[in-house]
Amino acid sequence: MEERLQKILARAGFGSRRTCEVMIAEGRVTVNSEVAILGRKANPQKDKITVNGAPLNPAEPLVYVAMYKPRGVLSAVTSPERRTTVLDLLDIPHRIYPVGRLDVDSEGLVLLTNDGELTNRLTHPRYGHEKEYRVLVARHPDQGQLEVLRRGIVLEDGYHTASAQVKIESLAGKGTWLQFTLKEGHKRQIREMCKQIGLPVVRLVRVRIGSLYLGNLKPRQWRYLTEKEVAEIRKGVSMGGSVFLTMGRGGSVF
Repeated sequence: MEERLQKILARAGFGSRRTCEVMIAEGRVTVNSEVAILGRKANPQKDKITVNGAPLNPAEPLVYVAMYKPRGVLSAVTSPERRTTVLDLLDIPHRIYPVGRLDVDSEGLVLLTNDGELTNRLTHPRYGHEKEYRVLVARHPDQGQLEVLRRGIVLEDGYHTASAQVKIESLAGKGTWLQFTLKEGHKRQIREMCKQIGLPVVRLVRVRIGSLYLGNLKPRQWRYLTEKEVAEIRKGVSMGGSVFLTMGRGGSVF
């Protein structure tokens, strides 16, 4: 059965559909020895598809990994500055990539996979899946500041944040741990929101993406997701079942 080329590449683990469209536009993909163009369709069972000169392997299993990204590590595939990335902390034979971003100064849960369709749904704003964070700010917020965070703020770049769930978790000396729950992911959003109302962020930890929790993972540790966890994530973004690799809960790197 013929499908759009970007969908085939995404399913094979080359990134989201948008990422794969860029690869096609750059002339890095061929079908039966011809350079592909956007809009091209192919049958991965019959056509010879190559990416950067290497043949496509459509039979590669889908892999899902949860990682505790430490501060100072990039949630990216590569780094032009040769900084440590999340992939440097993994030791598996499969090509996977992080879903979305967690800025270099933040830490916590990162999901990595080669499931391009799931990546597309988890990163597309219209699906509005929740992400939860524990945020240590340098001061004790008053009710007015909390209400501003909950209603939304216009950031310096003109972006108007959506309403958020924000509550005090605990006091920590002169600072306060806040619990943030968002359905969007603008660049450095929480840090910029708090900065605007005089609450500098000291530490930011992502603890949940949709139905997936950080749990007891420590910085630099990772594990494969269980079948139940993958099913719950896919259900949360209205996707059906899928065949994937699961290794229980034992994988970790220190």
